Amino acid sequence: MFPGVALIMGNRYIKLLVIAGSICILDQVSKALVVAAIDVYDTIAVIPGFFNLTHIYNPGGAFGFLARSPSEMRHLFFLGASFAAMGLILLLYAKTPPHQRLLEWALALILGGAIGNIIDRIRIGKVIDFLDVYIKDLHWPAFNVADSAITIGICLFIYHLIFIELPGKE
Repeated sequence: MFPGVALIMGNRYIKLLVIAGSICILDQVSKALVVAAIDVYDTIAVIPGFFNLTHIYNPGGAFGFLARSPSEMRHLFFLGASFAAMGLILLLYAKTPPHQRLLEWALALILGGAIGNIIDRIRIGKVIDFLDVYIKDLHWPAFNVADSAITIGICLFIYHLIFIELPGKE
């Protein structure tokens, strides 16, 4: 490992900033590229029959949660929930023992994804989604890099709870 990388990854809060910041930047850059290259509701087939890039806006949460609610209520709900979640993640990160690196990564991925999506909500009032995975007519709801990071982070968090945290408890 390069000496500078070891120094950065050795400081827990710099590591949090680097991981979450990288996810946020990757998310925002990918969304900007999609907005510049693909008209809203247009699709580019990447792997026909399985994966497209489709430019859409999601005013709701995961799986369109609250998408049809009044926009002011929905906007306030998601901003409040996002800031509360980010505060909880920072609190959990602060309480995470330094040797639990998997948990640190999980929380950093979730935080980076949350920040990426909250930027969209503040800037345009909805989230830009573009990753469209499907088999024939069965489509998974479109998502983005931030959603992917949140999902991976949650999976790592659950793995940590089930296989690392719980086995030693009685």
